[in-house]
Amino acid sequence: MTDLMMNRRLLLGGSMAGIGLAFAGQAGAQARGPRPKLVVVVARGAMDGLSVTVPYGDPNYAALRGGLAVEGALEMRDGFGLHPSLPGLKTMYDAGQLRFAPAAAIPVRVRSHFDAQDVLENGGEGLREQNDGWLNRALAAAGGGGGLKGLSVGAQTPLILRGAAETSSWAPGGQVKGEDRIAALLQDLYVDDPLLQGNLARGLETEAMAMAAGDGSTLRRNDVNGLGQAVARLMTGDNGADVIALSVDGWDTHARQNGQLQTRLTGLDQVIGGLHDGLGEQWANTVVVVATEFGRTARANGTQGTDHGTGSSLLVAGGALKPGGLIGDWPTLADNRLFEGRDLAPTIDVRAVFKGVLRDHLGVDRAALDSRVFPGSAAEAPTLDGLV
Repeated sequence: MTDLMMNRRLLLGGSMAGIGLAFAGQAGAQARGPRPKLVVVVARGAMDGLSVTVPYGDPNYAALRGGLAVEGALEMRDGFGLHPSLPGLKTMYDAGQLRFAPAAAIPVRVRSHFDAQDVLENGGEGLREQNDGWLNRALAAAGGGGGLKGLSVGAQTPLILRGAAETSSWAPGGQVKGEDRIAALLQDLYVDDPLLQGNLARGLETEAMAMAAGDGSTLRRNDVNGLGQAVARLMTGDNGADVIALSVDGWDTHARQNGQLQTRLTGLDQVIGGLHDGLGEQWANTVVVVATEFGRTARANGTQGTDHGTGSSLLVAGGALKPGGLIGDWPTLADNRLFEGRDLAPTIDVRAVFKGVLRDHLGVDRAALDSRVFPGSAAEAPTLDGLV
């Protein structure tokens, strides 16, 4: 079994930068019944939804996309198919464990990665309206005094999980050598500071969980299925994380898109497959959401890629998902229906999907969703029913 180790240098660097490293709750918490699990995957760089959930049934698709039109899509209902690099997700779809919004978008129309990712993660109605993340605020709203535990996977905690609620940060890396004394030195340095000492101690506890999860071997480079399984192991047991934030980079496909997407989608398929396999019976209590900051242009550019667009696909998977059809409407790819004559027009606000999952899966109150988690969203992004 492969394992994923905590990189102590990254861990301590996060602590000194003020990143919360502590799991909410106590290490000796009493065993509870099955807890809901949520994984939010941010596909950074603007994922081309027209190649992920392929609208092959739209009469305008093939001509509009030209050489980027996906061949051999894995057939679903309603004239859509999954990219052929997503066989694992197709199996989930056939089992009623995958749904998708084919034309989702954030509430503002921007084509800057930085600005759009800020809106996607802060959960507000505009740029930099919030200085914390909606997933952190959801943890606070759902968890109360000792509820759900949050974990970010990566060298830095993304905005989506930053905020007042305590979370942990966990990064892939190699095993730290025995002579590394940095942690001990910092424990001495922080001994009189209750905040820093507590964060460091709980962060090292997270490291111990990671090291105890497997056989002591490190994760092989590019073993994305192993990454999914390793993350799953940190979600199991009485002290496992309940809410995960995971970023997947590399979706900015301005040139030679077909080859890049094949690689990226294969990795996405494998990491979700690893989560499925690693969670075992807990998969039945799990929802995975894959979202991106915006889509890409409907037509190819001159380098067989696409440029920054608007609407894109949003995926929802998991054993806790209710079977169903499309999420939102399909606007078609007719010229007169394209947004600004170039992009897939969005038909649903991503916040509506997020709110539906948070309410029905994590138990966040509707009033809290509209006022605290996604302020001002009640009218523009009403909570979506029937996902979980």
